[in-house]
Amino acid sequence: MHILVTGAAGMIGRKLAARLVKDGQLNGQKIDRLTLIDVAAPEKPAGFSGVVEVSTSDLSSAGAATRAIAGKPDVIFHLAGVVSGEAETDFEKGYRVNLDGTRALLEAIRAADYRPKVVFTSSIAVFGAPFPQSIPDEFHLTPLTSYGTQKSICELLLADYNRRSILDGIGIRLPTICVRPGKPNKAASGFFSGIIREPLAGQEALLPVSDSVRHTHASPRAAVGFLIHAAGLTREQLGPRINLAMPGVSCTVGEQIDALRRVAGDKVVARIRRAPDELVQRIVSGWAERLDAKRARDLGFKAEATFDDIIRAHVEDELGGKIAN
Repeated sequence: MHILVTGAAGMIGRKLAARLVKDGQLNGQKIDRLTLIDVAAPEKPAGFSGVVEVSTSDLSSAGAATRAIAGKPDVIFHLAGVVSGEAETDFEKGYRVNLDGTRALLEAIRAADYRPKVVFTSSIAVFGAPFPQSIPDEFHLTPLTSYGTQKSICELLLADYNRRSILDGIGIRLPTICVRPGKPNKAASGFFSGIIREPLAGQEALLPVSDSVRHTHASPRAAVGFLIHAAGLTREQLGPRINLAMPGVSCTVGEQIDALRRVAGDKVVARIRRAPDELVQRIVSGWAERLDAKRARDLGFKAEATFDDIIRAHVEDELGGKIAN
């Protein structure tokens, strides 16, 4: 089996590649070829006995998408994109990367005249206020950010190409992935990870919103699990509605902090400093707080049960089980 991962240098892309190599198979088929592309050079995963092709490429540039699928990969994990905060502050870049890059990939698949499985990472930013208490699977798409708009358009494109049997597609609307390892990125949601990651590492963290802000989260470990599971679902299982919200833990910022206190203690929590940010507050206020995700759960997608579990997953996966005092 040949697998292509776009956005392979990103956090989820790296973890997905590592999981694929560890498993050695997908959907019961041996993986013998990996193609990893991103605008920054992805790292070759260690321990893979098959062929690994790594390239630096922007899918929105002329010919890049055609080159990316030249080997006709059986499964394409399309993770490449500009994150929410950057898409909002750089309008042109957001549309070029998130929309034009995705359209170029879909068109390249159509021109190649074969039908791969395409797993697209969308976002709960496709939803916009006013919200019901919990967003059902049938809730309409009314994004309130450029990022959410770009993801919504891509979902529609994916569904249409799927309907016409150009590809077998599935779009998974990720909740905020937390706790993200490494350095902060330009995502407006970055502080959700920052107020956990930095204090656990012995550093100060800035909190730009109030403790009452509620959001839905899943760990990087769960996100990779979503992708792997999505790749195994058939057209018959999905039906015509191929874009669906993923499960996660809905909690307030205050509840996040309480979970951090339970896992790591008061000294770690004391490293959080409140620093209100109007832009971040505005973006986050237009995001969904809680989702039913019934279809996803019924189809077998699984996430953590509590935010304590999300923090423990970060400590295990990124900190070697140790917390800085």
